[in-house]
Amino acid sequence: MTYTGQQKIEWAQQYMPVLNAIRERFEKEKPLMGQRIGMALHVEAKTACLVKTLAAGGANVCITGCNPLSTQNDVAAALCGSGIACYAERGCTTWEYYAAIDKILDAHPTLIIDDGMDLIHRVHLDRRDVLPEIVGACEETTTGIHRLWAMETEKKLEFPVIAVNDTPMKHYFDNVHGTGESVLASIMLTTNMLLAGRRVVVAGYGYCGRGVAVKARSLGARVIVTEIDPRRALQAYFDGFDVISMDKAAPVGDLFITTTGNCNILTGRHFPLLKSGVALSNAGHFNNEIEIPWLEEHAAVIEHRDGIDTYVINGKNIHLLAEGRLVNLATPKGMGHPIEVMDLSFAVQALSAEYVAKHGCELKPGVHDVPSEIDEYIARLKLDAVGASIDELSAEQKEYMCSWNHGT
Repeated sequence: MTYTGQQKIEWAQQYMPVLNAIRERFEKEKPLMGQRIGMALHVEAKTACLVKTLAAGGANVCITGCNPLSTQNDVAAALCGSGIACYAERGCTTWEYYAAIDKILDAHPTLIIDDGMDLIHRVHLDRRDVLPEIVGACEETTTGIHRLWAMETEKKLEFPVIAVNDTPMKHYFDNVHGTGESVLASIMLTTNMLLAGRRVVVAGYGYCGRGVAVKARSLGARVIVTEIDPRRALQAYFDGFDVISMDKAAPVGDLFITTTGNCNILTGRHFPLLKSGVALSNAGHFNNEIEIPWLEEHAAVIEHRDGIDTYVINGKNIHLLAEGRLVNLATPKGMGHPIEVMDLSFAVQALSAEYVAKHGCELKPGVHDVPSEIDEYIARLKLDAVGASIDELSAEQKEYMCSWNHGT
């Protein structure tokens, strides 16, 4: 039996207690009434729950994808069927992708929720006609935040953006557990490969890379980490991983997973060194961490199965997963981060959207942190949902932590 998009949304919703609590309050208070929210996110079931939460808050919401291969078309159809304008389509061309972004901007949003910053970039570069109406925005992912910081440095960012990705609730759970589990699950479902005993090379040891490395080791993989930051490299070493350069890792790795958010991590210099049968995958936002143009120019390609393109170099098979795009979403069986993780991340998005709607006019153009009280509130909601409890500081303890008079 095949599940419909609506059934997928209903399945996800039952495991999102934090977002559901926020949605119940939004339905009563309507804090987003009068807002037009334009979104560019991965259109799948958890995202649909966020969309419905924002709409419950009174917003007029429209959405498109933030990656040509991450949309689940049945979920997109279910959103359209519920009255939400959704322009996302899996497998769209680059032209179609940006045409859909323009449709979002044609609705003249007052608030933007972005993943990767393509929507915000389009506003500033090609659709400046909508700039005066935008109160602010929220950005979901590391790559988008990097681009936003570059814009702010050059004084080109013309409205406030909340860095949803940089909050602890996103780093500790979404990046570590969400990326770690979903990337490996998607790779295993796509390839049917056993990770135990394999040499898995993880490029980058930020929050996402660390999550992938730790989860892979727990499945029995022999994990190698590559890094450019000496501090992160040392952290990986003391966490028990082998740390070597990509030049040294290329001949020994069985599976490569890039998590850097940068470009040209695996390049034409490395491809001839790889083993036959090696699998290459990317967990960064854009499909430029693996130098695909080099492969297309120098190797013959044989399409073996959905989600895998096999390139032949010097008689060796090199398997590229999901066209080098986000492997946890862009493979045919990719479901993205686990529901419980996105419950937290999308709760941050919903409350950050509410914050921008209320305070955006007071914020200066630039990148802003998620208010810590939002992050802490979401953590407390989740603790309540899972039946956990924590201690509280006594008056004496609070005084002690705030004083400089206490000594030996």
